[in-house]
Amino acid sequence: MYVKCDGMEDAKNLFDEMGRRDLCSWNVLVSGYARLGLLQEARKLFDEMPDRDNFTWTAMVSGYVRYDRPNEALDLCRMMSRCQNWQGNKFTVSSALAAAAAIPCLRIGKEIHGHITRTGLESDQVVWSSLSDMYGKCGSIEEARHIFDRMVDRDVVTWTTMIGRYFEDGRRDEGLHLFKDLIKSGTRPNEFTFAGVLNACSDVTAEQLGRQVHGYITRVGSTPSSFAASALVHMYSKCGSMVNAERVFKGMLQPDLVSWTSLIAGYAQNGKPNEALHYFELLLNSGKVYPDHITFVGVLSACAHAGLVDKGLQYFYSIKDKHGLTYTTDHYACIIDLLARCGRFEEAKRIISGMPIKPDKFLWASLLGGCRIHKNVELAEKAAEALFEIEPENPATYVTMANIYATAGKWAEVAKIRMIMDDRGVVKKPGKSWIEVKRKTHVFLVGDKSHPKSKQIHEFLGELSRRMKEEGFVPDTNSVLHDVEEEQKEQNLSYHSEKLAIAYGVISTAAGTPIKVFKNLRTCVDCHTAIKFISKIVDRKIVVRDSARFHCFENGSCSCRDYW
Repeated sequence: MYVKCDGMEDAKNLFDEMGRRDLCSWNVLVSGYARLGLLQEARKLFDEMPDRDNFTWTAMVSGYVRYDRPNEALDLCRMMSRCQNWQGNKFTVSSALAAAAAIPCLRIGKEIHGHITRTGLESDQVVWSSLSDMYGKCGSIEEARHIFDRMVDRDVVTWTTMIGRYFEDGRRDEGLHLFKDLIKSGTRPNEFTFAGVLNACSDVTAEQLGRQVHGYITRVGSTPSSFAASALVHMYSKCGSMVNAERVFKGMLQPDLVSWTSLIAGYAQNGKPNEALHYFELLLNSGKVYPDHITFVGVLSACAHAGLVDKGLQYFYSIKDKHGLTYTTDHYACIIDLLARCGRFEEAKRIISGMPIKPDKFLWASLLGGCRIHKNVELAEKAAEALFEIEPENPATYVTMANIYATAGKWAEVAKIRMIMDDRGVVKKPGKSWIEVKRKTHVFLVGDKSHPKSKQIHEFLGELSRRMKEEGFVPDTNSVLHDVEEEQKEQNLSYHSEKLAIAYGVISTAAGTPIKVFKNLRTCVDCHTAIKFISKIVDRKIVVRDSARFHCFENGSCSCRDYW
């Protein structure tokens, strides 16, 4: 009673007064100390015990694991294995496996697995689950799946853990496929399952699958204020479906901070800064939820994308002065992005020089981006120099700097950048765009001719190019990194991956159908201008999600208002 009520001092006093102490009394006290993290006291009693059983060993091992001392837990396991006739039980070996997973050490985990096999504990579902968890945390996904497949009675936690392992390892397709198997199995997913799958859909912008998960959540009656609802807001925001994101948000009885922040950031990325700031003000006035540093990243991004410099500075200074939060490197990166985009470089330099923390790669990248917009070669070189030191393997810096030199007509410097890339083994990440049509994803690379409809796509782009020039479109060849003839430069630009994906979307869908394309890199200036013309010519709403934000093209204009 004293132990369960956390009265350890009273429990110890009573224990000391006992004339005869049975094994149960020792175990109760040892487990009480271990549960509360008083491991020194627990170990002292453990070492004094005349006899021990599985409960004793499990209490100590699990205590070490729970309080992040896995090496001591494994030392105890080795001592345990040397005891004559020791067999252990499912809880003991599960604690030992948890210790191996916490280090993590696959070799030790396999040794414990061998002991489990020899002692006949393999048939227990608790042990199976612990084995699968150990292999997963030790990075052996295949063996974790092998154990998972041999389990007879898999509960929702086991399914969710295995699905999550795939997502953590970057194997989203396998994780999503296993989720579909879970649905077919009859086991009902829980909030954590839904959240994991929806976050995976966000990462790969798989809105169609996310919608199916949403439908399933609705059918099984998950509450609108649930953890899954927050994940839904996040998923729809990341996929650019702000109408659905807002609908889910408004259906929540008490939106949490994650939902507020996802909605604000979603509107910021989708070129709707006014809506983002509107919801931020609603959050402040709610009196129930308070912004954190991540929320302010969304707010500052909204101001940066809209060119709201003074308002952005006001919010930036309020982080510390009004809300009592500490500035993070993300906040500084956002405010530098805000100032650099509009060419206020002196203010940006003053803030950088006054920072109490070291500028990170995101801040320098923001400054470099502003230099690209305003053709500030001198400051761009300083930003690039800092980035080369922080992450010399990142091709984006080299490419951006080469573009800045190309725009300035400094072809010798462009050649020098290319030579440095070759010497350092840096390879430019290939541009890739994809579009989902009739539930099938179609991927395009620059100049791609591998698609079954490649001939029709290129013919359609040729026709579009002719009509665009009639409308006054002039290709922006400044960012083409080769000092070649203008005609060749124009041809290089004509078949960028996003143009191929858009063309396929237009010829494969009914008139008036919105087109949504995703790209792994930042879209170039020429493509941005071209897509504005295309949206007007084909009379379609075209949404392009590049590596930074959503661009919504409609009737010849973009939601970013060319401020990006």
